[in-house]
Amino acid sequence: MTMRAFLTMVGKDLRQRSRDGTLIVFALVLPLGLAFLLNMLLGGDPEEDFSARYGVVDADGGELASMFVEDVLEPLEGEGILELRTFASEEEARESVEAGEIDAAFLVPDGFTDDLHNGDSVELRVLGDVDSPDEVQVADGVAEAFAAEYHRVELAVTTAEPSEEERAELALRAAEAPAAVRVVEDTDADWRQLDSPTYYAAGTAVFFLLFAAMPGVVSLFEERRTGTLVRLSASPVSTLGILAAKLASTVLVGLVSMVILITVSTFSFGAEWGDPLGVTVLTVAMVLAAVGIMSAVAGFATNAEQASSWATVVAMLLGLLGGALFPLANLGGLADLSYLTPHQWFLRGLSDLSTGDGLGSVLLPVGVLLAMALAGASVALYRMGRMLHP
Repeated sequence: MTMRAFLTMVGKDLRQRSRDGTLIVFALVLPLGLAFLLNMLLGGDPEEDFSARYGVVDADGGELASMFVEDVLEPLEGEGILELRTFASEEEARESVEAGEIDAAFLVPDGFTDDLHNGDSVELRVLGDVDSPDEVQVADGVAEAFAAEYHRVELAVTTAEPSEEERAELALRAAEAPAAVRVVEDTDADWRQLDSPTYYAAGTAVFFLLFAAMPGVVSLFEERRTGTLVRLSASPVSTLGILAAKLASTVLVGLVSMVILITVSTFSFGAEWGDPLGVTVLTVAMVLAAVGIMSAVAGFATNAEQASSWATVVAMLLGLLGGALFPLANLGGLADLSYLTPHQWFLRGLSDLSTGDGLGSVLLPVGVLLAMALAGASVALYRMGRMLHP
């Protein structure tokens, strides 16, 4: 009879929650909508191959101008990094940029080679499309790298104080000399960063999870006002069982919400959550932590309005400090406080799962989340017991 009464209370709460339009908004509509907008506006896969459309105007036709085109731009085109087009004049290149046909154009002026050989200052201009800031920035970097390399060679030749006959040979030798320091990316290192679709889907999901847990917790105050809790106290279920049933229904709502969000984000905009078993354990721990924290906060309130206000403030602060909506680097010195939030541990667990190590990689985040859940639930059960026995 006790278990039957427990399940009856859980079922009753679930039916009430299913008819709550506010819960649907916070649990499904807002997380999915915000994740889609953030991914569309700020997204960009850090592992996605870069590709740009560039043009070049060689008004010089000299040795150094040809070196820039043939030894710098064309090899990049050969690697598939950019598409290169040649224009006869600056006007043609400018029209192509303004029409959006190319992202940027390199303008090599007439007399470029002769001026450099004479030691004069010259300009290698980059004409960019305002709607392609990333591609223009890369074009600037390519031009600056060429200028820095030429300056290195020229400095080496000038230091040797060669004769006119030796200058060309020394310049060739300096240009062919290997760089003293090479920067090499460690391609064997695990990539422990979530891609944009996954980060924003996970971040918004856990951000609004705490808000979705609020109605179930706050409903205790309404049931106390209407006398429902008093009648329940006369049932065969203990005080602990009554409060546990309330928390259990809220946990089930949170789990259903997270499952729907994970499924929809995976198929709608390509979120990659990782190993299914690891994600399942991590999600359950996160839902328990969210319900425990919200219940503990509400346990110190005296009425439904106060509980809602306090829970809203706590949910907002934890979400922002936990990096649920923006990278933690933007918090500066406050980033260390993120480890006090369940959001940070959930997102860290997903990042660890991206290494492919499976369930073992999330043991620490899951342990911390369960500890938060246990602490919050213990406080909540103790504080909320007074609603039945003031």
